[in-house]
Amino acid sequence: MSDTSSIQMALNRRQFFAGSGLRLGGVALASMLGTSMNGSLMGQEAGPTSMYPPLPGFPHFAPKAKALIYLHMNGGPSQIDMWDHKPVLQENFDKDLPDSIRQGQRITTMTSGQSRLPVAPSKFKFSQAGQSGMWISELLPHTAKVVDDIALIKSVHTNAINHDPACTFVMTGSEVPGKASLGSWLAYGLGSVSNDLPAFVVLTPSWSSGAAAQALFTRMWSSGFLPTRFNGVALRGSGDPVLYVPNPNGVSSADRRLMLDALADLNRQSYDLKGDPEIQTRIAQYEMAFRMQTSVPELIDLKDESQETLDMYGPEVTKPGTFAASALLARRMVERGTRVVQILHRGWDQHGNLPTDISSQCRDTDQPCAGLLMDLKRRGLLDSTLVVWGGEFGRTVYSQGTLTKDNYGRDHHPRNFCMWLAGGGIKGGVVYGETDDFSYNVIANPCHINDVNATVLHCLGIDHERFSFKFQGLDQRLTGVEPQRVIKEVLA
Repeated sequence: MSDTSSIQMALNRRQFFAGSGLRLGGVALASMLGTSMNGSLMGQEAGPTSMYPPLPGFPHFAPKAKALIYLHMNGGPSQIDMWDHKPVLQENFDKDLPDSIRQGQRITTMTSGQSRLPVAPSKFKFSQAGQSGMWISELLPHTAKVVDDIALIKSVHTNAINHDPACTFVMTGSEVPGKASLGSWLAYGLGSVSNDLPAFVVLTPSWSSGAAAQALFTRMWSSGFLPTRFNGVALRGSGDPVLYVPNPNGVSSADRRLMLDALADLNRQSYDLKGDPEIQTRIAQYEMAFRMQTSVPELIDLKDESQETLDMYGPEVTKPGTFAASALLARRMVERGTRVVQILHRGWDQHGNLPTDISSQCRDTDQPCAGLLMDLKRRGLLDSTLVVWGGEFGRTVYSQGTLTKDNYGRDHHPRNFCMWLAGGGIKGGVVYGETDDFSYNVIANPCHINDVNATVLHCLGIDHERFSFKFQGLDQRLTGVEPQRVIKEVLA
C-alpha cells in the first residue's frame, strides 16, 4: 500500500461484493432470515451474494473435501505411547540411548544437562486394530474402532524444537511470526458457504490432566498479512460464546439493525475517501456479528441432537467447554457451511508424570475424536470433510528426570512424530512412513510438516504452488519457498 490510488486499484471482486451487498442492510437481513439452517448448505457453492465468496478461479480443481476440522493436540503428544509401536525398546529399558541413534542431534536445555539419556519404553500395551491391522495403543480404545477410516503418517518432522516456534510452524508454515494461518488461507481462497457463521472458527477446550499447559498464541489462527476479516473467530467455552455480540438491555434487534446500517454508511464514506480495505473488513465484521446473534445460540443449542449421537461423543459432550462438546460443535458448524474449524486441546507437554497425564488427555479426546468421525460418516459428511489430528512435534525415547517402569517424562522431539488424516480425499487404513527402533529418526518416507499442509490444500482443491499472496515484495505461500509435495500415498 504505497498510496491511496494503489489501494483504490486493489478493489477486487471479493471487496466489491462485500461492500455492495451490505449497502442494503434490510435486504441482507431478509436474505439471512431466508437462509436454510438444516444442513443443506453443505455441498452448495458460494454465490455472488455470499459474505465470504471464493477468489476468482478457486478452487483450482474439483475438491474432495469442502471443509476442514483440525484437531491440534497442543504441547506435543507422545508418538511412542500412542501410535509408534516399538516392542524392541522393552529390552533396552534404562540403557543409555546409543550415540549411533542420536547422531549428535541437538536436544533441549531441559535434558542436555542430564548425566545420561536412559531409554524409556512405553508402559502402555499396543495391539492391531481394524481390517488394516494398524498398531494402536490401549490409550485409544475408541479410535481403534475407526482406524480403517484414517491414514496415519509416522514420519512427520519439523524444524523447531520449542513450542512457540513449532506451533507457529505447524499452523502457518513458518517459524517467523506474522504469517497467515492455514485456516485463514482457506477462508481467504475458498470463502464460506455460510452467511451466518464465520468462515474460520477456533475452539480452545479445557483439559483434564491438571498439568500446566503451554500458552496459545493468536498467531495460530491469525490472518497475518491477509485481510483481517480472515482471522479465526474464537468461541468461548463458557458464558457468551462471543463477547459483546448480544444486544444490551433495552436495545432491540431492529434498533441494532438501524444502527449498523448508519455505521456502515459512515464507514463506506470513509472508504471512498481513503480506500483502505480494512474499512471493508470493519463493515463485514459488524454485519457478521449481527447475524451471529441468531446463528450462535442456535448452534450451541443441542436439543435437536439424538441421545444416540450424544453418546457417540462421550459423557462430557453436554458440558460446555470440553473437548467432546467442541467436537460436536465442529460437526454442527461444517454442517452449516463453516469452512474451517480448529480445535486446540492443551496439556500435552509431558516432561514428567507422562503415564498419568497422557491417560487423562486421551480420556478427554479419544472417544470424541472417534465419535466425530463416526458422526460425520453417518451423516454423509465425512467424504466432504477433511479431519486432521496432530501436535507440533513428538517426544523423546529417553526419559527426562527419574525413570521407573511406571513413571517417566519425555522431552521435545522434532525429528519424527505422528499425525493422522481422515475424510475427504484420504485413503483409510493406510500407514505411511517408518522410524527406527527407537522412534528417533525417520528411516522411510520422510514427511515435512509443509508436505502435510500441501496435502490439506490439495484435498480442498488447491494447488499449493499456485496459491500465493504478495507481501513485502514476495509471493508468500503457506508451504513456503522450499519444494514441498502432496503426499499422494495417503490420497484416495
